[in-house]
This record gives sequence, structure tokens and C-alpha cells, in this order.
Amino acid sequence: MADRIPRIRLSSGHSMPMLGVGTYSCSKLNEVGNAVRTAVQIGYRYIDTTSTYETEQEIGVTIKQLIKEGRIKREELFIVTKVSGQCHEPEHVEPACLTSLEALNMDYIDLYLIHFPLANVDQERTQSTVTDYLDTWRAMEKLVDKGLVKSIGVSNFNQQQLERILAMDGLKHKPANNQVEITPCPSQDKLLQYSLQNGISTTGCGPFGAPGQTYMSKDSPDCLEHPTIVNIANKYGKSATQVILRWGIQRGYAVVPKGTNPFCLVQNMDIFNFQLSTDDMESMLALDEGYKVNQEQSQSQTQNVK
Repeated sequence: MADRIPRIRLSSGHSMPMLGVGTYSCSKLNEVGNAVRTAVQIGYRYIDTTSTYETEQEIGVTIKQLIKEGRIKREELFIVTKVSGQCHEPEHVEPACLTSLEALNMDYIDLYLIHFPLANVDQERTQSTVTDYLDTWRAMEKLVDKGLVKSIGVSNFNQQQLERILAMDGLKHKPANNQVEITPCPSQDKLLQYSLQNGISTTGCGPFGAPGQTYMSKDSPDCLEHPTIVNIANKYGKSATQVILRWGIQRGYAVVPKGTNPFCLVQNMDIFNFQLSTDDMESMLALDEGYKVNQEQSQSQTQNVK
């Protein structure tokens, strides 16, 4: 089923599947390992993580075993991880990457992202620093030159922050990807169109509004229960989650919903046998209220604009 997933050509020359599996908040023993094993067997090839999720090692062990069993080859996978905010200083970027590579038990990372534009002194992000992400980016470029990563990008960056990178003197490797929260409520259409026009691919995380996550406020919109989306889902004989994922694919960005439940993993994959009409696409776009579920991410996008 892996060949059913369309791919996005990155500015780096590599390509990225448009559907992946997120591993955020997988704290139970073997939870992420079992999910990755199931996902790969179903046909997923894009696995998204970061050092702060503390899932890299379990992902690495699982993938190593799958390769040993002959179920997958490393080059068939697209592994994404991120440099955390407390490692933004240029001298810390390569050691952070090497630590992730060791945990994943891999020779290279397919896509390495700056997790947030805001640097912090600790993993809990209790205090920010003045480290400029432009300096971090220069260190990221060296990872590509050394063959440690195939492509580099950013996460939770807004348009102004992307513009600063693109305008850097001596820019060698432009951002290949920007991973941001995209749901029908914050559709991020302006940012998406800017990125498309400038050759930066986009990945939408938390596509369903991150239901059940602790950082959700009580007034967070429920995309999965919205009458417009429910009606569209009924029209196509699909679920609300499938309609939201299909909407993202048709808008031209990759989607990485968190997936640990085997049924949900199969359901999320079953989105390539239908197409939303133009009217349905526009109806969902009209739901945008500009509300972002992850307020911490939203706040980080106001920092270091300069």
C-alpha cells in the first residue's frame, strides 16, 4: 500500500510521502514500537518524532528489527526528527543530531527540523534565550554537507520567520519543509500558499485538533464533530478523520496524525480512493476561525521575528 501514497518533491532534491505517523505523547511501554511496526506493515513509510518525545530509541529498535526481518529497507523509510530548543546554539546542533542518530540507530536522518523558532535553556522551556535561529540554521546546513541528514527544515515557523531564513546572506540550503499545526480551524492558508510559492513543502501536524491532549483548552473547536465536516463525510461514506486528511492532501501538504491504534492507522491510510469536490474543499476552508489548539506553538511564532 506504500505505493498508493503520493510524494512531495523537496527543494533538497529528495521526496517525502504525503501521509505519515506522528508519535507525540506515546508514553506507554512498547506503545510507539508497536505502532511503528503496525504502520510499516500497513504501508506507512513516514515516521515523525523528536528528541523531546523520548520515542527515538524505541523507534530505532523497532525499525532495526523490521529491517532484520526483511520487512523493510532503511532507504524505503522517511524518518523525521527535530533539534530541541535547548540545543539551538550552533555548537550544540551537531551533537544533538548525533544523539538522535545514535538513539535511532541510523546513519542519517531524512528530514531534520528546528522544532521551535524560540530557543530555551531547558527541555521544559521555562526560560527563553537570545539565540537567533539564523545561527542555528547555519549549523543545520553543515549537517547536510556532512551527510548526517538528507534535508533540513523548520517547525512552528510563521511567514516572517521563513522570510528571514530565505533572505540570509550566503544561504546554502533553503528550508525543505515547515511543520505546523493545520486543521480546518487554523487552515494556515496564507502560510501554505507562501510556502508553495517559495518551494518550501508543508507538513500539517495535529490535523484533527489534537483531541484529548492536555494542552487543549475547554473552548477548543471540535473539528471531528463539526456539522459541515460530518455532512461531507456522510456524503462520501467516509469518517470525519478521513475527510480532514484528504482535504490536506488535496491542498498540497503532508499530514502526520498521531497513530497508535491499528484500526485508526488502517482508516487513515484509506483516503486515496476518493476526492473532495471543489465546493467541499471551499466549505471546509470557510471553517477557519484562526484558532490554534497548541497555544505554546502559537506564542513561539511571535518570537525572534526581528
